[in-house]
Amino acid sequence: MPKPMPLPGARVPPVQHLLVRYAKRGKMRFASHRDVARVFERGVRRAGLPIAYSAGFTPHPKISYVGGAPTGVASEAEYLTLALTSPQAADLVRERLDAVLPDGIDVVDVTQEGPGNSAGAAEASLWRVSLPGIRPETAAQAVAGFLALAEAPVERRTDKGVRQMDARSAVTEMWVLGDRSADDLGDRRVAVTTAQDCAILRMVILHVAPAVRPEDVLSALSARFGMVPSSPPFVTRLAQGSVAKLAESGEPAQSAEPACGPVGDKTLGDKTLGDKTLGDKTLGGEAMGAKPMGEQTPSGKIAP
Repeated sequence: MPKPMPLPGARVPPVQHLLVRYAKRGKMRFASHRDVARVFERGVRRAGLPIAYSAGFTPHPKISYVGGAPTGVASEAEYLTLALTSPQAADLVRERLDAVLPDGIDVVDVTQEGPGNSAGAAEASLWRVSLPGIRPETAAQAVAGFLALAEAPVERRTDKGVRQMDARSAVTEMWVLGDRSADDLGDRRVAVTTAQDCAILRMVILHVAPAVRPEDVLSALSARFGMVPSSPPFVTRLAQGSVAKLAESGEPAQSAEPACGPVGDKTLGDKTLGDKTLGDKTLGGEAMGAKPMGEQTPSGKIAP
């Protein structure tokens, strides 16, 4: 019986580690971590990158993921690392990898991984939460009350049972999007945006164990202050980094973000970018799969 052919990167040690920042937009926010991992494994192969492989009977590409956003949550700041067997220019890797990924998974930046520049070094995340049916004034009052709490215990049901955590201790900053100087409470900033039927929150949440998610903070706001959106909130991770850097993040112009919806969901007619496929899985009624060879997508990407 003939022996299987070895993979190109099998038993070849990596000589370069690249840190990849990517966004998860549109309906791709409903893709699971495993779905996203399969997308990148396929994308690395299609881009022809010299990826290193693990040892063993069934080698796997050396792609490491850190702290992925929960399923159903969009993100502008997801990270992974690639272990390559030969040095590659970071800009070239970004272009080649982004060109073969489906719409909704977009490579934002690629840099050399090293001390002080690794996915695991991030201290916290900056989140944006749109709350349909909640007036900004109501949200501002609830946020001020939440920040004044000493603790906010909440429960979340997981596959391993009910998990308890303190939502308040993980939140270092929270405010309503708009003029942050409108009501300055020291380092607890509360402000009111001009939208009348949708409050937009920003919050900085520490990376702690067990992990506290925006949904846990919303659970505390609902239970203690009766702040219940009229429809499911839209949650987007905007950035990861140090608390000081995230707290100083400037707010975009009002016209740069949708009034109430996930960041990055741009439309072309009636088509939402990101409604593409992943294998034979379907998300939102549409197949999620690779783009046909040579087809140009609405975002300008061309499949190889």
